Amino acid sequence: MNFGGTIRINKFGLCIIIGACILLFYYLNSESKSAADDIKHEQGNTINLKRLLIAAIEVAEKGGKEVHDIRQQDDVKERSKGKLQGGVNDPLTLADDKSHCIMYYSLKQNFPKLKVISEEKSEDCQEVPPLDFDLQVAKDVIEYPDDNVSVDDITVWIDPLDATKEYTENLLKYVTTMVCVAVKGKPVIGVIHKPFDEKLSTYWAWVEKGLSRNLNLDVESKLKIIVSMSHAGEVANITEKAFDKSVEIVQAAGAGYKALEVVERRAAAYLHVTNIKKWDVCAGNAIVNAAKGKMTTLKGDELDYSNDKDVVNRDGLLATRDKHEWFLGRLTTVMSKA
Repeated sequence: MNFGGTIRINKFGLCIIIGACILLFYYLNSESKSAADDIKHEQGNTINLKRLLIAAIEVAEKGGKEVHDIRQQDDVKERSKGKLQGGVNDPLTLADDKSHCIMYYSLKQNFPKLKVISEEKSEDCQEVPPLDFDLQVAKDVIEYPDDNVSVDDITVWIDPLDATKEYTENLLKYVTTMVCVAVKGKPVIGVIHKPFDEKLSTYWAWVEKGLSRNLNLDVESKLKIIVSMSHAGEVANITEKAFDKSVEIVQAAGAGYKALEVVERRAAAYLHVTNIKKWDVCAGNAIVNAAKGKMTTLKGDELDYSNDKDVVNRDGLLATRDKHEWFLGRLTTVMSKA
């Protein structure tokens, strides 16, 4: 038998095969990069809201890591910013400072023209590392269409540490870091991160686009009204007159925490009757709206988060998933007689 036969190679066919392999490799490689490239690309005076959402998730989580790590220390370097309405102490800690630095300057580094309003201010911020725009973070966002908006129409509100008082008291379930993106004064993106949850939960929403998958929306609301610990007595007097005693008043801290309780229907309403800062409520407002709920002042007005408006909302707050007008009507009737 002759095993020494000659194999003839068709050079043209071989070139075709090699060329096809090169094209396939280039296509697959470009596809894997395209999502990241789209996210990282910013054009002129417009900002890609999809990119900004991914950045907001990342900075909320990075700020949360600072908050978590500093709480492990013996001294969180607590000091006072003064007194809140009602005489409650308004504390500040090293965690507020560190979280502010990484959240604020990470956003400004990647979006230099962006207007960012933070609860805190610090002149002693170290250089922050660039954001990753990690596709693992983006995997639930990347499917949404791009939405490029004029930078002049955007205001970002950040709260580097919500529930600082409870943070100093080790009531850590109430603690959050928050980012909100407002377009022409309306809250369209909200991110709330819980740094002390076992799963390091991050909740987000983009109005009319989608919500994070960990939000549990399809449950029946419990007949509870959630209120701030520091104003529970005052609110109880109002709610007792507005509703029958079957409505339970639940005390909690942190505006972000309370907004999520309403979104996931562990409470039917979130009621606040005193002044509140807009960085406390903007992210929750966006998530409530995305869940088809509603957040207004106690006068029934939507909050305006434009950068030229007062940072303080002085007209109280009501957030609900359902029956907003019913709750609002009963409350305003009682409060108008007070």
